[in-house]
Amino acid sequence: MQANIPRIDINSLSEHKEDDILISRFAEYLAIHPNLTSPHRHSFYHLLFFTEGGGMHTIDFNHFEVKPYQIYFMIPGQVHSWDFQGHVEGFVVNFSGDFFQSFLLRPEYLASFSFFSGISEESVINLPEHIHPSVSQLFEDLMKQSAQKNVFREDMIRILLLQIFITIEQNTSQNRQQNIPFKTNILLSNFHKLIEKNFIEIRLPGEYAELLNITPNHLNALCKEHLGMQAGEVIRNRVVLEAKRLLVNLGLSVSEIAYKLNFNDNSYFTKFFKKEVGVNPEVFRKKSTLESGKH
Repeated sequence: MQANIPRIDINSLSEHKEDDILISRFAEYLAIHPNLTSPHRHSFYHLLFFTEGGGMHTIDFNHFEVKPYQIYFMIPGQVHSWDFQGHVEGFVVNFSGDFFQSFLLRPEYLASFSFFSGISEESVINLPEHIHPSVSQLFEDLMKQSAQKNVFREDMIRILLLQIFITIEQNTSQNRQQNIPFKTNILLSNFHKLIEKNFIEIRLPGEYAELLNITPNHLNALCKEHLGMQAGEVIRNRVVLEAKRLLVNLGLSVSEIAYKLNFNDNSYFTKFFKKEVGVNPEVFRKKSTLESGKH
């Protein structure tokens, strides 16, 4: 399904055609890949640390103002675009889902960081001033390691990245952790993972409750308490997000998108989308195309 959206792989961005890691100063990266300003999705983890510049960037249809000492984190599959103003500088790191696996032996380790939740509002962070020097230095060290071909080079890169992740989590998560119910409640976290895996086939809260070994009422109560919405709305929101991501790709017709998202027919999908978003899919597509055309 995801292959139909403009999707970027690491080896297509790296001059050495490396599959697992790419580290670059951002101005150089942008000069080499100017086409990356239009909406696209990645098959890898992507983080960008701005040190200077302005403008806007958009992650999964949420807009953020670019500021110096802002960092954002993206997981594979999210859709984003940029609209920068003036000179923009910083650092970009792309790494594959496998890059840390053999090193950590804990497949879920990255998901334990609050900014790798896949929720765009939680993954754009304006760094507190007291960690500006240490985070900047860690990125400079990453650049040095990346340029060398020393023994254990990739392990040093992994260690530096983990230092960056842990430094940021330790210094910013208190403000954000209470706003990330998926992280603080294990059942909700598992519900979130199940939705990610199954939202195309499974749409009923009762079926998710069964997979979680709880009653539908319990699942609803959890969602209402921590998320302020019913379980059904959480599922529908994920379907809507995927619909929006697919609509950004002009190569797919609305009826093809309806089919990909497992709707019986185009009119049912259109009704569903309009009810949830307020406009029909064609109007949403037109508006998104106009917005990305400004970039």
